[in-house]
This record gives sequence, structure tokens and C-alpha cells, in this order.
Amino acid sequence: MDVLLNAGAGNAADLIKDTSTASFTADVIEASMSVPVLVDFWAPWCGPCKQLGPALEKAVRQAGGKVKLVKLNIDENQALAGQMRIQSIPTVYAFFQGRPVDYFQGALPESQVKQFIERLAGLGGKSSPVDDALAQAKEMVDAGDWQSAGSIYSQVLQHDAEQVEARAGLARALMQLGRTDEARQVLDQASPKAKLDARLVSVQSALDLALQAMSASGDLAALEAKVAADPENHQSRFELAQAQFAAGARAEAVASLLEIVRRDRTWNEEAARKELVKYFEAFGPTDPLTLSARRRLSSILFS
Repeated sequence: MDVLLNAGAGNAADLIKDTSTASFTADVIEASMSVPVLVDFWAPWCGPCKQLGPALEKAVRQAGGKVKLVKLNIDENQALAGQMRIQSIPTVYAFFQGRPVDYFQGALPESQVKQFIERLAGLGGKSSPVDDALAQAKEMVDAGDWQSAGSIYSQVLQHDAEQVEARAGLARALMQLGRTDEARQVLDQASPKAKLDARLVSVQSALDLALQAMSASGDLAALEAKVAADPENHQSRFELAQAQFAAGARAEAVASLLEIVRRDRTWNEEAARKELVKYFEAFGPTDPLTLSARRRLSSILFS
């Protein structure tokens, strides 16, 4: 794994470079035979170029090696700019397999720059070192080796702090290893936009529930007896659900919460329904229990 990410770090240093007329063939034409290459035609006096440049560089780095960026100062390479018929700047050409395949002019918004590069990245059809690392981490997760998976995710984050899948994976690995404080820190360090990503929302909910389960008190048998003696005791049933979840009885916890909703959907400001939503986020949208419980919840709410 260290070798893999070291290779990725080396490639990262080569992702963005300046070029000239003399090195254009090697930097662009030859390099584009294996990976798409963007050519940013710019000049030091160009204000829009200064706005576009950082967005281009950021998006190229986030592409994780699937695209390269070459910057060409037209003031120093006027003949080449003329051959490319560059009439205004910034102008960005995309090369693949030795020929131009797309281009745009002007300082596009960051979102459009990212979309352009994502389309271009699909031409290469090759996995990046980051993709390979994430695939390897998933294999470790499937094998139950959370320590190794966490190490890989951590290295990916060092390579790209905006990698949401790696951040979610590291937080989940730390949770599985009982290092909940560190998992919380990893999630807190995500950008505001990343925190809205479903993968991080899922891990955040799982962490909240794990911490809640750690503090959940109550003997299952005693709580079950309370509920049996008074089925309308929603607080006891809610505590029973928390205790069941803490004991790993997911289906039973869901059933207890659904029963509260069935009996009194507005109890305690819809606490049971809100708790169920946390469960669904933590389980994930494709989990069979999420799917069946959502159907049952909808049936209760709209009956």
C-alpha cells in the first residue's frame, strides 16, 4: 500500500506543469496517448486567467491522476499560440491520444470546470492510484480487517483531503476499532459541503447511534416487562429500542420504534420517527432492513 500511494504522490507532482513550444510535443501530444491532458493558454496580465487557474488545478488534483494539466504562457510562446488559433484567453484545450477533443474559453465557474474535467477523465478508462487504494481498502473491509482498511483510507486522505469515500471509510473503521473520539474528529474535519454527502451523513448517524448505545442503560428483560405491563408507556418502549439496538438487535429495535409511531406518531415531538430516520441513514438506503422498515413506516403514516 505504501508503494501504491508513493507512486500516486509522484504522479501528483507531475499532474500540473508549465510547458513551452520546445516541450509541447512531449508534455501534451505524447503524454495524452495514455491520459487526457488539458492545456491552459494564459498570460500574466490576464485577470480571468488568474481566476480560472486555481479552479483548474483543484479539479485536476481531485481527478486523482485521470487528467493532467499543462500551462502555456502565450507571451513566451506566441508562435505556438498562433498555430492553435488562440484568439482570446483563457482558453483551455483538451488533448487525448495526440489530438484535441474538446475546449472552452473564458473563466468558467468552478462547478462547470469540474464537470468538464470529469467528462474528460472518463476518456482515459484507467483507474488512478486513489481508485486502486480505495478498492484495496474495500477488500480489507470485506475481510473484516478494519485496521488495514483504516490505514489505507488515512493515506488516501493525506493524498486528497476532499476524498469523501476515504473520509467516510476512515471514520467507520475507527468506529469499528472502538476509537469513537478519533472518528468524530475525522468527520468534523470534513468541509461543510462534504458533510452533506450521503456517505458522511450515514457514518455520522452510525456514530451518533453508537455513542447513544454506549450510554444506553436498562435491562432488556426489565424494559420488556414494563412495556408488557403498560403498552402505552412509550418512554419505556423507546428505551427498549435503544437497548435492543445497543445489543445488536437491529430488527427488534426498529419494530419497537415502529410500534410507538403506530400508537402515537406525535409522541415526544415525533421522537420515534426521527430515531428511525437515524437508523435508516446509518444502515444505508439499500439495506434490506431499511427498505422493509421504510415501507412499514409509510404504511403507518399514510393509513
